Amino acid sequence: MNELIVDLRISSDEYLKLYQGIAKTVSVRARDGRRVRFPANILQPWVSHDGIRGCFRIRFDDAGKLQDVQRLG
Repeated sequence: MNELIVDLRISSDEYLKLYQGIAKTVSVRARDGRRVRFPANILQPWVSHDGIRGCFRIRFDDAGKLQDVQRLG
């Protein structure tokens, strides 16, 4: 299984656009320099009044299919 570590800082206003369907994906550069795009709805467990902030591990299978997301800190 492959994994990426990403640091996210998404404001509440930006996440609201995702929630309203104006945008459906998040695109971010991982710590190792790779760019990854994933569905915004996978971040819902970590949404607060300030948006989403933290370090996340994104795991995917060999075919590139998302397996899980974990907040690291």
